[in-house]
Order: sequence, then structure tokens, then C-alpha cells
Amino acid sequence: MDFASLDASAILPFVAVGFAAQVVDGALGMAFGVISNTLLVGVLGVPPALASQRVHLVECFTTGVSGISHLLHGNIDKRLFLCLLVPGIIGGVLGAYVLSSLDASLVEPFVLLYLTGIGIWLLIRGLLYPPKLKEAKLIAPLGLVGGFLDAAGGGGWGPVVTSNLLIQGADPRKVVGTVNSVEFFLTLTVSLAFILHLGIADVAGATLGLLVGGVLAAPIGAWAAKHIPAKPMLIMVGVVLTLTSAFGIYKAWF
Repeated sequence: MDFASLDASAILPFVAVGFAAQVVDGALGMAFGVISNTLLVGVLGVPPALASQRVHLVECFTTGVSGISHLLHGNIDKRLFLCLLVPGIIGGVLGAYVLSSLDASLVEPFVLLYLTGIGIWLLIRGLLYPPKLKEAKLIAPLGLVGGFLDAAGGGGWGPVVTSNLLIQGADPRKVVGTVNSVEFFLTLTVSLAFILHLGIADVAGATLGLLVGGVLAAPIGAWAAKHIPAKPMLIMVGVVLTLTSAFGIYKAWF
């Protein structure tokens, strides 16, 4: 791969996309894939299939850096991490296995409707009530479902797992940090065959821009997750989840 031949000015827009998406994802535990794909396809005119491939590859690196950053900031709950890790990976492998026989586009709008409702509820809860933190009980099944939907539907780990843990009353900072950290192992497992097939040659141009932007932003997102109070974080998660899910419904049905 000849890095000397790369046009820096052509890469900069993709660096900006990766940076913006990862700041939101690192701080709120969701939306890197949604924001990246939306900006790549809708603003920069990248074909949807190519955009999805690039985002998936880049997430293998950005989630790793994000996980390390959250660890350094003390944003990870060890019990929650272990309870999500194995079920999430199993769900991801199952999702990848059935992808060839399952039309995920038929299921996706209904999952998005559910997530829109969850987002509105989180927003109302954050606005009207001070969050009362308590230990989440339903974890392993949530990891299994989140991993499956992420692989079979091309995304959904953050929105599904983060939002449902917050609904159960878990600490937003710990939820965001832990879900981001587990996502690295999930993404790496699901994407391994794809990366081996793709090879290193594709890590250039737009993909390299997304990678650079995402990696640079990962520590900022982890820092923000540590310093944003629980109530504003709950409100912001509700807004982001509602808007991104509603946009997904619009794309799927209209």
C-alpha cells in the first residue's frame, strides 16, 4: 500500500465523519455506525454497501481504542463486562451464521420502532425525574439479543444494550464504558472472516480517514462519559436514540 500517493485533502472529510461519530459513540454508548453511514451515504455520496463495509472494518479499531480509554477513566463495571461478553459474542456468531437465510430488512423496522419508544421513555425520564441508580438484573439475555441483532442487522449493539441497561437504572457512565468495551470483542469476532477476506489493501483513502478520525476521538468520548452528570447523559441518550431510530424507520419504510 503506497501511503505517499494518498490525497490528504480527499481524506479529511472522512476524518471529520469518523471523529464526529466516535465522539458521540464514546460519550453515549451508541450511534457510530448510524452517524457514519448516514454522513457517508447522504453527505459524501458513498454507495451504501461500500459505506457499511468501511464502517464495519473501522469499528474493529475504534472500539479497541475506546475500550482502553474507558478503562483508563474508570468507566467499566467488571461484573457487567463479564456478564455481557460471552452472551454478546455468542449472539454475534449466531447472527452472522443466520444472516444468509434471514432477511434482516424485514425485522429492522420493528426493532427501530421499539428503540424509538425506548428513546422517548429515556428522554421523558431524564427530563422529569432525577435518575435513581440501581443494579441491572437482566444482562446476559440482553447481550445475546444485542449481539445477534448487531451481526444479523448490521448494527444495533449500542442502541439495544445501552438503552435497556439504562432503563433498568444502571449507572450511565458505567453502562456506556462497559458496552463500548465489550463491543470491541464482539466486532472483532463477527468481522474476523471479513477482515481476512478484505486484506490490508482497503485500509486506505476513505477507510483510513474514518479510522484516523475515530481513533483520535475515542479518548474524548471516554473523557466525556466520565464527566457528564447522569441526568444530562440520560437525556442525551434519549435524544440520540430517538432521532437515529426514527431516521432508520423513515429510510426503511419510505
